[in-house]
Amino acid sequence: MPGISETDRRRGALIGLAVGDALGAAVEFESPGSFRQVTGYRGGGPHGLGPGEWTDDTSMALALSDSIAKVGWDLQDQAERYVAWWKNGVYSITGHCFDIGITTSSSLSRFLRTGDARTSGDPSERASGNGSIMRLAPVPIRYAGLFPNRLDELVKLLTESSLPTHASAQCTSSCAYMGLVLCGLIRGCERDEVLDIHWEPLLQLKKLLWLHNEVVDVAEGSFRKNQPPAIAGWGYVVKCLEAALWAFHDAKDFREAVLRAVNLGDDADTTGAVCGQLAGAFWGESGIPKEWREGLVRSDMVEEALRGLMEHDEPVPPVDPGP
Repeated sequence: MPGISETDRRRGALIGLAVGDALGAAVEFESPGSFRQVTGYRGGGPHGLGPGEWTDDTSMALALSDSIAKVGWDLQDQAERYVAWWKNGVYSITGHCFDIGITTSSSLSRFLRTGDARTSGDPSERASGNGSIMRLAPVPIRYAGLFPNRLDELVKLLTESSLPTHASAQCTSSCAYMGLVLCGLIRGCERDEVLDIHWEPLLQLKKLLWLHNEVVDVAEGSFRKNQPPAIAGWGYVVKCLEAALWAFHDAKDFREAVLRAVNLGDDADTTGAVCGQLAGAFWGESGIPKEWREGLVRSDMVEEALRGLMEHDEPVPPVDPGP
């Protein structure tokens, strides 16, 4: 989208995550078609949250943001902050952890036993939940300057961000692909460009990293070919990524994209958070409806995270769009 600054896009990626999370919270775990369509914030859901309140997706993104801002890149510190949220309610909107995925809690328990964040995530296929893509935005926000000329460094950070809790090939591959798309959008690439199967950075990614075949299918356009119920807002990382891209790829604006995502039901808050990152990076903070920005509860926590991520960042040259 022309005319949107990189700062606007970077802010939009994290604010969009929180907004999508809060929109989906009220219908989390509801079957598709079983609930009144979401059109804006409303209270309720399995955790009894109020309108505009968000869940673990945003809490973990805030923890990751805080770690990057305060100590740089340190997986140990990231895991310690996730534990502080889990055990003590730090970064939670309610002051306590009211929702945590099974894979995440198992991995953090392993981290507490071993003290090694690089090996605490379960690498098995059965542990391929969406818990690392739901929190991903802080990495592209802070390190977008590595795109497109230092993709090897960027891909390393994107995949490593998953390891403390989600170490399967499906999860690390999803983080690499989604993070690359987010960086492209933040740097001003067009939506059709970053989602093209011949996008040069995607071709480079395939050379740098073995991508799980299911993630390759998504990158090669399964989200364009399928429709609900084949598209589903499930907790499986590949299905979640596919659903978010389906909601985003041809939406006319942020509102349409994120509402498509959350109205798939099931793991609605996370599908909304993942789609919100993509839509926010494309349309920017300015493209997020004003009532959703103003109605987001504890937006000061999101603002603090953004300040930490962006205040020490050095300016980077714009992407050359080519001829």
